[in-house]
Amino acid sequence: MSAELVKHQNTTPATLDGAVRFAQLLADADLLPRQFIGKPANVLYAVEYGRTLGITPVAAITGIHVIEGKPSASSGLIGGLVRKAGHKLRVKSDGMSWATAQIVRADDPEFTYECTWNLQRAEQAGLLQIKDGKPFARDRNGKPATWEKYTAAMLKARAITEVARDACEDVLFGLHYTPEELGANVNADGEVVEADVQQLRRVQPGEADQWTTPEQGGEFEPHAAAQALAVRASEVKTRTEVTAIVNEARDSVPSDARIKAPDTGEQDGLREYLTRCWKALPAEDKPGAGGESGEIVETGPSIHGSQADADAATAEKQLRAAAQAAGLTNLDEEFEKSYGLPIDMAGAQQLREMTAILTGSAA
Repeated sequence: MSAELVKHQNTTPATLDGAVRFAQLLADADLLPRQFIGKPANVLYAVEYGRTLGITPVAAITGIHVIEGKPSASSGLIGGLVRKAGHKLRVKSDGMSWATAQIVRADDPEFTYECTWNLQRAEQAGLLQIKDGKPFARDRNGKPATWEKYTAAMLKARAITEVARDACEDVLFGLHYTPEELGANVNADGEVVEADVQQLRRVQPGEADQWTTPEQGGEFEPHAAAQALAVRASEVKTRTEVTAIVNEARDSVPSDARIKAPDTGEQDGLREYLTRCWKALPAEDKPGAGGESGEIVETGPSIHGSQADADAATAEKQLRAAAQAAGLTNLDEEFEKSYGLPIDMAGAQQLREMTAILTGSAA
């Protein structure tokens, strides 16, 4: 991708009508990524985004993806933007277990920014496990995942993007992450194989760019709505109440919203904090589960007893039956690994999705 970052001469039409016609012609090409085929508006957005970066339309269309609302690019494109701005980028690796990226800015040649990623750090981040000294990472179907198949490439990509965010925020224009960092399935070159890719979107005048890295040393500003939910969760007494807040959060705040955890005062993800609250409370009997049933306490916007709760209960029964038929004895552990939350906190859609995986009926 970095080879495409040649000096960009403006070959796109200057008029709006010409630009629209240009986008329509490109959208007819069946060699484009799927989010652009037959969608000239997406092509036009990509071309304009590329103009901002100073790269060719083809480089923008093939190299930039918007995943879960966040613009992303391969580490090759990010590295190319760094070098295009006149800064020095060096990458070292043993080709197996570690990679180090260094940047020396053109306007500050006396200081070297450096970042290293190794197997131990990847394991701490939950990207893989180290078994018998080798990387181990499997997808939901039990097949080798990206971090197991392309470990060296992934270590390099993480090192490059992290040091670029630290040293060259001014040249990235919002391209802070690779698709892999945002959960996309990628190949050895870091190009998207499969992901929920959305239309490119500009930040409008006066609107805060939610993906801009906060200035170092500045005070962290938590997501206001997420912070309010976290405070409520810190005061509840039952898992039922926490689950209600989880369901409310799913509809009202971004999945990666950051908060200041009420218990530690440190930065944390809302989902991670709610999971911690849920685990800290004692288990409750579920309605309809049989046996002695304790009193169910409902406060706030709990959906306990609602149609959504009934759907989730039915989906959980189906999932457990599918797990038993498949001989999966550690269902709860595997579900939490895959979805980041316990089964009792999951919605019906997530439960049905894993059931489909276990029964082999997933699309």
